[in-house]
Amino acid sequence: MKLTTAITTTIAATVAALLTGCGSDSANAPAPAPGAYADVNGLHMYYEVHGPATDQPPLVLLHGALSGIGTDFGQLIPELSKTRRVIAIEQQAHGHTADIDRPLRYEQMAEDTVALLHSIGVRQADIFGYSMGGGVALQIALTHPDLVRKQIIAAASLDVNGMKPGLMADIAEIQPEMLYGTPFHNDYIANAPRPEDFPRLVAKVGEQDKNATPTFPVEAVRRITAPTLTMVGDADIIRPEHAVEMFRVFGGGAMGDTPAGLPNAQLAILPGTSHITLVHRPDLLLSIIPAFLDAPIKAAQ
Repeated sequence: MKLTTAITTTIAATVAALLTGCGSDSANAPAPAPGAYADVNGLHMYYEVHGPATDQPPLVLLHGALSGIGTDFGQLIPELSKTRRVIAIEQQAHGHTADIDRPLRYEQMAEDTVALLHSIGVRQADIFGYSMGGGVALQIALTHPDLVRKQIIAAASLDVNGMKPGLMADIAEIQPEMLYGTPFHNDYIANAPRPEDFPRLVAKVGEQDKNATPTFPVEAVRRITAPTLTMVGDADIIRPEHAVEMFRVFGGGAMGDTPAGLPNAQLAILPGTSHITLVHRPDLLLSIIPAFLDAPIKAAQ
């Protein structure tokens, strides 16, 4: 069976699980909190602000490809925003943010995100990037290190070798009709300024996956000083071995039972969790994310 067909079957099975209570049910979920727009880099970019302002930096949520705020973070925002300010952003062509005449690129999405945050007065933040959003988060940490206090990189890799072999080429061949009836399509139809642009979004994501998959050189990543939580599912498209490699690049793997104590880097491999379902595991994430964000930051050795 061709891998693309297998991926489509997996998506269909995952959607069935999501709609029966394992994830977000966009048909029955309450209306999202009112959002706002910022005009940055030629883009009318949508974002939402949830929760009280505190003495800690806000937590910025960056969604995955073909997705949006509610699709990926609908279960997490109500809980995370009880104790901290949460800012969720929708990238070019995704969700409420209409497409413009330029390709999707991680570098540009990172610059758009930083410009939006600066426009609303955010000078430092914790960043949680999932899948494509994880690549955007890494790019921000590399090019705007002063902005990032802590980062969570979930279900993302440093390069294509971190994924299951051949996967990116097959994902790039996914057609719009394969996603009809899924939360990705349903939420887009409900939220996008131009619902008819869904095929255009799928084509742009496919073009990016074919031609512009990010590569983050290890030596550059080693220079990131922000404490990093690397997170994958044990049945993710990211190889667990690569997650461990990333964890070590960020400074993890040292023995914690020494005078030096625990390193700033952390690793979480979620049991019984796939790539798509990772952000739909509040039972696990809500015990991991706040603990990481609230942990004291050790001085660099």
